[in-house]
Amino acid sequence: MPIATTNPATGQVLKTYDPMSDEQVDAAIERTDLAFRDLRRTSIAQRGRWMSAAADRLDAERDDTARLMTTEMGKTYAAAKAEVTKCAAACRFYAAHAERMLADEPADARAVKAVRAFVRYQPLGPVLAVMPWNFPLWQVIRFAAPALMAGNTGLLKHASNVPQTALYLEDLFRRAGFPEGAFTTLLVGSQAVDRILADPRVRAATLTGSEGAGRSIAASAGRNLKKTVLELGGSDPFVVMPSADLDRAAEVATTARCQNNGQSCIAAKRFIVHADVYDAFAERFVANMAALRVGDPMDADTDVGPLATERGRDEVDAQVRDAADKGASVLCGGELPAGDGWFYPPTVVADLRPGMRMWSEEVFGPVAGLFRVSSYDEAVEVANGSAYGLGSNAWTTDPAEQERFADDLDAGSVFVNGMTTSFPELPFGGVRNSGYGRELSALGMREFCNTKTVWVGEGAPSAGAGAHAE
Repeated sequence: MPIATTNPATGQVLKTYDPMSDEQVDAAIERTDLAFRDLRRTSIAQRGRWMSAAADRLDAERDDTARLMTTEMGKTYAAAKAEVTKCAAACRFYAAHAERMLADEPADARAVKAVRAFVRYQPLGPVLAVMPWNFPLWQVIRFAAPALMAGNTGLLKHASNVPQTALYLEDLFRRAGFPEGAFTTLLVGSQAVDRILADPRVRAATLTGSEGAGRSIAASAGRNLKKTVLELGGSDPFVVMPSADLDRAAEVATTARCQNNGQSCIAAKRFIVHADVYDAFAERFVANMAALRVGDPMDADTDVGPLATERGRDEVDAQVRDAADKGASVLCGGELPAGDGWFYPPTVVADLRPGMRMWSEEVFGPVAGLFRVSSYDEAVEVANGSAYGLGSNAWTTDPAEQERFADDLDAGSVFVNGMTTSFPELPFGGVRNSGYGRELSALGMREFCNTKTVWVGEGAPSAGAGAHAE
């Protein structure tokens, strides 16, 4: 894929960039390594002032930044503005709470025969972030804010279709006051990642992307013994039980499936409904999906804009056609619209069976799969029947069922009677083919820290002491 801004609403290429040479990449890594030596010695309070300044700039530049994101990847302008606001809030959260999250944690000194013993969290160094286009600002900020506050520096290899957003992020942290090189954008293709990870100055990597990209990063990092955090794809279940508020569930289901034009790893994708309420829920859900307005993402009345790439739109269409050809029922949508741009209508597909692509694959667009189940156990079986395990939703007002879903759904998060989303205050990540490690919260900050044990004894050890220490 060329490094270029292509408006997905029109297919027009607006700006292209030449990839950085190996020499330019090496120079950028050197700057980032030098910046790490500087940043790690600054106080958390100073980093917090810089991070707060970044938040202020995000707020001040919200409209222009949102317009840039909409132009590059097609999300609605309203959604883009909300994304910028969320990023500013995350920066302020880490500016306010990093000192507590990174504070030394005392241990029981007497139990370990010490005068003093504690755990200290220290930064690792330059971290490579390989980021996707679907939330081009938020995906980066939720790595960058905790990483920079911990004293790490960042190297961003962003998706090749959002280069202007990538360059904006580098400029944002520079203008906020962080040392030159503390956060650097690398305009390179995916083929350059292996070489960057092999550089000894790069200490770790984080990736949000496809399962295939995750396997590639993990293999490269493993060869080079680098720490990784992977947030990969998802095919999140949305389970509706008989006690659920069906009107509310159908309303949230529509938003959960079509947020960001349906291009979200944690979007609800498989709607698993108990037979007792299946028809009533399906009627509401299909009506809501069919009523969404597809069009120009800059128009305030638009609910769903174009998909980010022509290839992505064609893949979604192929998945729906495969299901229909094998006997599934298309309850709304399912037809490619005429005209320019990479649009796809909100679509609901029922009667899915094993052997259909939609049964086992993630669908990255505004397409919902609808499943009928006859019991709680069957609902959990279908929900967990995917290779993915990122997020999950359960809709029930029965307290006992709520507790069972919290235990039984095999995912990184379980949201009961609400839409799966990410918060700076809560850890975020998946299990199985959805990756490993956690972003956000204190756990996310500490993923790229050396969790160092410090043991302090009294005076010099006696002769022979420690002979059997391990």
